Amino acid sequence: MQHFTSVSDVDDLPALLASASEIAHAPHAWPDLGHQKTLCCLFFNPSLRTRLSTQKAAYNLGIHVMVMNVGIDGWQLEFEDGSVMNGNKAEHVREAAAVIGSYCDVLGVRAFAEFQDREKDYAEEIMHAFKRYAGVPIISLESATRHPCQSLADIITIEAYKRKKRPKVVLSWAPHPKVLPQAVANSFAEWAIAADYDLVVTHPQGYELAGQFVPDSLIEYDPEKAFANADFVYAKNWSSFHEYGKILSQDPAWQITPERMALTDNAYFMHCLPVRRNVIVADAVIDSPASLVLAQAANRVVAAQAILKELI
Repeated sequence: MQHFTSVSDVDDLPALLASASEIAHAPHAWPDLGHQKTLCCLFFNPSLRTRLSTQKAAYNLGIHVMVMNVGIDGWQLEFEDGSVMNGNKAEHVREAAAVIGSYCDVLGVRAFAEFQDREKDYAEEIMHAFKRYAGVPIISLESATRHPCQSLADIITIEAYKRKKRPKVVLSWAPHPKVLPQAVANSFAEWAIAADYDLVVTHPQGYELAGQFVPDSLIEYDPEKAFANADFVYAKNWSSFHEYGKILSQDPAWQITPERMALTDNAYFMHCLPVRRNVIVADAVIDSPASLVLAQAANRVVAAQAILKELI
């Protein structure tokens, strides 16, 4: 594995999951693996779980960590080649990425969709620029279109709790007051397909994800049909892909409630956090024994450690 930006970067998913299982049971078994290695994490956007879990995972392996909030701790970066830099951007990514890469052995980058231009967001300009110029392995700590660290943690969680070899997993849209990217939903679908789960994606009309992530055959617009006999329910909001970045619905009927969960086969509830209680999910669901949100969050450390262990 040269980089970790999507499931397609993973050479052997079962082997990575087996490594994660080892780490979950003995997180401190490799304290010197990262001796004299340095991880640099660049955050173009805020973070709680991603930042802390990645740092913790690095420390478990003996890796030094540097963290930088881009645009706050350093210069605004220019990404376009041939640009005349007479505005507010003082440094080009060509130099910045190369310099940062010379200071570290692995580079983590986190940058969200801007919702101004779908083609530009889906071209992953920031992630590809650092892969091109840094000269070291890149970990996507979330990008405009994917969140692979979260998705690996999600798959680790499902593997730990599944009651059958091929569980039915429902990715359900839920309402939210703000415009959110498709990254977590895209990524989760991609990884669930790679893991060969029985994936069903349910959402209102107009919230179809990009076809590269979710084929039409996996979509069920009727949530009651989607939830029937489900083993896991993963709730997530995302804004429209086709009417890019728009909120088309805030229908409270899509909230994950005890009544909706009662349609399942005693399914576990999942969410990547942070979550809007009683908007995305009812208190009675997220506070129930079926809720795996804290287990998912804990597995963010396991996932990050498995990724770092592989890369170094």
